[in-house]
Formats: sequence, C-alpha cells, structure tokens
Amino acid sequence: MAKVLLVEDDLGVREALKLGLELEGYGVLEAGSGAEGLRRMGEGPDLVVLDVLLPGGDGFGVLREIRRISPIPVLMLTALDEVEWRVKGLREGADDYLVKPYALSELVARLEALLRRSKREEEVLAYANVVLYPRRMEARRGGQLMELSPKAILLLQCFLEHPERLLPKETLMQRVWGEEVEPNTLEVHLSSLRRVLGEPNLLHTLRGHGYILRK
Repeated sequence: MAKVLLVEDDLGVREALKLGLELEGYGVLEAGSGAEGLRRMGEGPDLVVLDVLLPGGDGFGVLREIRRISPIPVLMLTALDEVEWRVKGLREGADDYLVKPYALSELVARLEALLRRSKREEEVLAYANVVLYPRRMEARRGGQLMELSPKAILLLQCFLEHPERLLPKETLMQRVWGEEVEPNTLEVHLSSLRRVLGEPNLLHTLRGHGYILRK
C-alpha cells in the first residue's frame, strides 16, 4: 500500500481528501502545516500532496526543504490558476501541479502516474548488509528496518555513496545541512546513526580527518 503525506491546512479539505484516498487504497499521513509535514517526512511516505498556501509560510518553502532531503514525488495543489504559479512550483522541484477545484479521480490518476515513474527511477544503495532506499527514506540492515531521522538518512546516504572512502566533517555538513554547523551537532547525529546501525560497527572515526564506512 502506497503512503501519501497530505500537507493541507484546511481541515475540511484534508479530511475529505484523506477519506477519498483511503477508499482508493492509499495510506495517508496528515499534516496541517508545513512544519508538521516536514516532521512527518521521517515516517517514510511514498509521495507528497502539498498545498501551495499554508500558514506560517507558503508551500514553496516547504517544497524547497523537502527537496533538500529527498527526491520523493511531490504534487502541489493550488487555488491559483495562473501560469507563473505553476511554473514556479515546477521550477522549485514539484513533479506535478493540480488546480482547485479538481476531481478526486484526476488526483488519483496523477498520483498513480507519479508512483509508476518513481518505481522505475528508484535508486538502491547498499554496502555489506545495509540497504538504503533514498526516495522512500527507508534503511535496513540484515533485512531489519532501522528507525532513522531524516538527517541520519542523509548521512547514511553520503556514506553509502562513497563506501570505504574518508569523508571530512565539512563534506558531511555541506551535504546534510547545506552549511557548516556546530561540530557537536554533527557528532550527535553520527552517534545516533552508529547506534542504530548496531554491531559489527561499520562507521569509523579517523580523528582529525573525518569518517569512513568500512567493514
């Protein structure tokens, strides 16, 4: 069952959409704000339905944050039927755009198309017995699902893209945060990742140089 993250601040619209999508066989994660939507990304949705107009900032800002951490398919909803808004959404990284009002059948058809494309393009990264599905933000070791935060997923992705290669702190910071952060912030996330990965340890520290994923 595909899982949809529905980011929509209008409770009535959100509940109606949730019911309709569930009747079509989808699992639905609800979020009434952009901040809540970004938090729920850690629950591993298969795609996102994102309203353009959200409280506390527009949907384009949320879209940019999603694109920083995941290539997950995103369909944007808007009541603004103007070309420049649709172009802006597509240029910011949206995969599709639907203008309100719309028929549920059209939304479902578009979601099905995005899922088909996503499955064709799905990337798998693996090393030893660790497997990561970046689009789904899902990681497993020895077949067991690992509970990782979005930042830990991004760190793991860095290491799996460059196994047995030394990665300096600065490289990890830029890739995951887009800027240098406090060293302690990086250390906390790395410790969490190492703890969840378990034994035998694959993530090693070369003091003064960086980190490396190796057996």
